[in-house]
Amino acid sequence: MNASGSAAGKKRAETFRLKRLLSIESQIRELGYEQVAGVDEAGRGPLAGPVVASACILPSGYKLRGINDSKKLTDQKRYSLYQELILHPDVILGIGIVEAKEIDRLNIHYASLEAMRRAIDRLSKRPDFLLIDGKHIPETSILAECIVDGDLKSQAIAAASILAKVTRDHIMIGYDDLYPDYGFKEHKGYGTQKHHEALEKMGPSPIHRRTFKGVMHD
Repeated sequence: MNASGSAAGKKRAETFRLKRLLSIESQIRELGYEQVAGVDEAGRGPLAGPVVASACILPSGYKLRGINDSKKLTDQKRYSLYQELILHPDVILGIGIVEAKEIDRLNIHYASLEAMRRAIDRLSKRPDFLLIDGKHIPETSILAECIVDGDLKSQAIAAASILAKVTRDHIMIGYDDLYPDYGFKEHKGYGTQKHHEALEKMGPSPIHRRTFKGVMHD
């Protein structure tokens, strides 16, 4: 196959993939629910920093080429898609943040649901229907459906996963300026060897999740 044929094949494959990602939202809109929001979170596993959720309403018919589960994207591609989403005039988004102390008080499961609830509440337009990544629905009066691995099955959830991940990364880069000895800019709070070595040496910072295994207590 020549280069032009290969490029055309890739374009057709991407068009088909996007059609699959849009199928759930399309079915819901056909039932009369126009404003469909995808909801996802980032940061359940790190030892430090917040859990961040995003809720995102994409315009009907919108297709964002290259969109995928944020974890499957390179940093550069993820940021490029993030820029497209936040600069699009018809994309509606909300961000919810729960910091480490509140995670310790609630536990990470309930903190993640709370972050989702805050993200939904911060949308400038109330959704008619929510597509939630995972198995649990946050406290809300809006009709909702959970989708396991939703960021691989729904464009709206994939968009929310990108917005949540990049927002959290930005927060952790900011925390790196406040607590430079932990390497937050590099590992974003996850339990890397460098991070564990810093904890052994200095103990937890104010943004560490003290109820998490591997975080030293005062």
